[in-house]
Amino acid sequence: MAMTSQKTWFITGAGRGMGVDFAQAALAAGHHVVATGRHPDAVIEAVGEHDELFVLTCDITRPQDAEHAVAAAVERFGRIDVLVNNAANFFAGFFEQLSPQQVESQLQTNLVGPMTVTRAVLPVMRQQRSGHVITMSSLAGLVGQEFCSAYAAAKFGLEGWMESLVPEIAPFGISATIVEPGFFRTELLESASTTYAELSIEDYADRSAQTEETWQGMNGQQAGDPAKLARALITIADQDQPPLRWVAGANAVAAVEQKAHDLLAQVDAYRALSTSLAHDDVPAA
Repeated sequence: MAMTSQKTWFITGAGRGMGVDFAQAALAAGHHVVATGRHPDAVIEAVGEHDELFVLTCDITRPQDAEHAVAAAVERFGRIDVLVNNAANFFAGFFEQLSPQQVESQLQTNLVGPMTVTRAVLPVMRQQRSGHVITMSSLAGLVGQEFCSAYAAAKFGLEGWMESLVPEIAPFGISATIVEPGFFRTELLESASTTYAELSIEDYADRSAQTEETWQGMNGQQAGDPAKLARALITIADQDQPPLRWVAGANAVAAVEQKAHDLLAQVDAYRALSTSLAHDDVPAA
């Protein structure tokens, strides 16, 4: 892939899943890559040796890890141009069966973690007066579904945080993109990434068993190709005005279109009631 200009990419969760594809695609495009993970040896093994690859330890739930990794990246390459908040996990199950500890852990990793890393990177980008924050959300960040309540809560939170962050950082030449993949053939549904609800409630037992069986059967059969997504992300990052949202995958496009249609229909169905709530002394719109 032809490179427009060499950049430094900082990628979290680069030891497995899409993070590996992102790192390899950025390296293939001629960029410097800071690939982070909780286990650096696993990152090196997954991504492979490369002169422009710098592997660092970073547990995104530990602010000191993020700060040390960012400092080391700047010392090595002098700047950070693209941050990819990719590291995540998945607690699957009906809400009542997810323990409070599981819900807290889901939010800590998938919502607070990207915030923590971004907080460490933004001072570098502000000083440069340039940069691009890319955060991996999910179709579940726009469309909720059963068995995904904690995961969707974290991803919906990411969407609101990132959308609000955009006008805060735009004056410093920093852009932001939320990526919303649908079903891609990653390791998300494998045991290393997915944890099922630890509480058991009889009313949910049959549906839980059926859903777990269905999801385990989907693993390795998803239509989306992570390598193609990674190459497309390079294209997105090279744009002068990258999108706030990028919906990735045909199934995700269809689902988001349906969600937009449903939202408009719901607004229209209650338009008269919704617009009748002003004080009587306020002129009608």
